[in-house]
Amino acid sequence: MCEWGLSPLHIGLSPIAHFASDNKVEYMKKIKVLKNRIVARVIATGILVAGLAGFSGCGAVEEEEASTQEQAKLITVGFSQLGAESDWRVANTASIQNSLTRQNGFDLMFDDAQQKQDKQFLAIRNFTQQEVDCIVLAPVMETGWDTVLQEAKDAGIPVVVVDRQVKVTDTALVTAWVGSDFTKEGKIACEWLKSYTETKGIEPGDLNIVDIQGTLGATAQIGRTNGIVEASAKYGWNLVAQVPADYTQAKGKEVMANLLAEHPDINVVYAENDNEAIGAIEAIEEAGKKAGADISKGEILVISFDAAHSGLSQVLEGKIALDVECNPLQGEEVEKLIKAVKNGEEYNKYTYVKESAFSFDDTVKSVTINDESYDITPLTENILNSREY
Repeated sequence: MCEWGLSPLHIGLSPIAHFASDNKVEYMKKIKVLKNRIVARVIATGILVAGLAGFSGCGAVEEEEASTQEQAKLITVGFSQLGAESDWRVANTASIQNSLTRQNGFDLMFDDAQQKQDKQFLAIRNFTQQEVDCIVLAPVMETGWDTVLQEAKDAGIPVVVVDRQVKVTDTALVTAWVGSDFTKEGKIACEWLKSYTETKGIEPGDLNIVDIQGTLGATAQIGRTNGIVEASAKYGWNLVAQVPADYTQAKGKEVMANLLAEHPDINVVYAENDNEAIGAIEAIEEAGKKAGADISKGEILVISFDAAHSGLSQVLEGKIALDVECNPLQGEEVEKLIKAVKNGEEYNKYTYVKESAFSFDDTVKSVTINDESYDITPLTENILNSREY
């Protein structure tokens, strides 16, 4: 090996030429020239690598700056959802998440409170501390929000409430609300029941109704419960029991099983959401009875709310007689509202989403509430298959 670990083969000289040479000086000159060439190539390579690294570093910095600028343009939103207790709630969450996307100009932070108000307090305070641009709140119940919403207001953060409403001493704590008219939903259901039973020749005093309520204190529960309470008093129906089931299928089944044991003459179930209704139907069938609309033949007529796919499937089978829609697809309205608030544009304080009511047949085509007519749609398989939720 020669100096620097270079063999004659590496530098382009054959061993024979090397050892046969009588001119050692000439040979050493050639070695020196070759060594200089190698050093120059190493240095050039180093400069090239360093240059490429420099360009790469500049690109990374530029990308990071661009990402930061893009982030700064997004509207940051903290969304406190009360839970995932029902099919309706899952659809509601998905609707808002699918609307408040980065592509639509939002940076969304989501928190599932698992039906605990204390967890929602923590989430709202966390969003406030992070200085989000807007808070979206789907409250587990109406009361108890003054303190945390005041903190958000003091921080200059608008609050959009969705689905259920909140009761606060200062209405300015809530920027806007998007949701359903739960009182109207209850009235539609009860007017349908009145018209249907009258058409079938069933006397008001022969109706023995149980109300499987939602989570007590929730806006939907209050509105729907008031509907059946007022109608029972007005039309002479027997409202034999009211028991909450927290909008869950498991509790709906448990509550209904207990009610059947206590009141074997039940012939109408007013379930305040689809999951409760499905649970109640399971209990009815396990008790050897049938869920259906023919009360005169001993069937138990079931009324429900939400009109989610799971509930409407039961309507199509005739097990739920009427399902009043509570539209969970509120994301688009929430998106438009937040952008209007952010841009200083005019907006509605209250926004009601469009809704329908679906029945197992066409006996009752419409109902009238406060001189306004509402269509009742007989459910078909095509309608069910075309539904988004």
